[in-house]
Amino acid sequence: MRVAITGSTGLIGTALSESLRGGGAEVTRLVRRPPSSDAELRWDPAASDGGLSPSGLSGFDAVVHLSGAPVAGGRWTPARKQLLRSSRIDSTSALVRAMLAATEPPAVLLCGSAIGWYGDTGDRAVDEAGAAGLGFLAALVRDWEAAAEPAAAAGIRVVYLRSGIVLSRSGGMLRPLLPAFRLGLGARIGTGTQYLSWISIADHLRAMRFLLDHPDISGPVNLTAPVPATNAEFTRALAAAVRRPALLSVPAAAVRLALGELSAELLGSSRVLPSRLLQAGFSFDYPEIGPALSAAVHR
Repeated sequence: MRVAITGSTGLIGTALSESLRGGGAEVTRLVRRPPSSDAELRWDPAASDGGLSPSGLSGFDAVVHLSGAPVAGGRWTPARKQLLRSSRIDSTSALVRAMLAATEPPAVLLCGSAIGWYGDTGDRAVDEAGAAGLGFLAALVRDWEAAAEPAAAAGIRVVYLRSGIVLSRSGGMLRPLLPAFRLGLGARIGTGTQYLSWISIADHLRAMRFLLDHPDISGPVNLTAPVPATNAEFTRALAAAVRRPALLSVPAAAVRLALGELSAELLGSSRVLPSRLLQAGFSFDYPEIGPALSAAVHR
């Protein structure tokens, strides 16, 4: 299998490249600088055609699109919001146009997305049948997925990877939390009753490879563990994994003051279930938060 990957230097992209190569796939990383080897292909997500010739993506079996500025990379100023949108929506549109212009278009597009689609779900559990929620992030994800629709309309199998919080000590949300928790300074956020929909990096990689290998699956797929955890449960589990107490709490007002609009992502509740993966027969190695965090911290 020949697979092209954008966002290949990020947490998931790096791990996926290694995993696919370990399974015998030929992986080409789409990069924005001059290629350093035959395993890289230069592209320009700001160009209408991705800066790729019709032969650029021709002959690939699949494209995995993981580009996008970090959602939690800073306060959501107007400039930051525009960056979050352009790095996802514009890059997706450019990549899709390049795929459609290819002399031999790839058959599959796994397109990065997020469970932000559902907005704040409170205590209500939702799956892929759930409607789009409210707020900036929900609108961003809606438009992000819409940018890939021309590929689906042209007959390319498109899967929207609605990812939850990916647990890995190498990056994402967990990495900056570990130093504080190891010092015994772990803290519950707000009331702690809000749900967090998460997935281990190992299961995320396995799910993406599962989706590449299952031609009957298209459309939105939630990449989340089957047992969402509340913030309080997550805090207790991470404290147990590092063998330290976590007796502190951060008031909601302080979070709002520090993060502004972004605080809604920490204080809001996201109880999202991976119904389509489970119905397709996918089995999670880490369905519950305790073992998942222990594995992330110690392995």
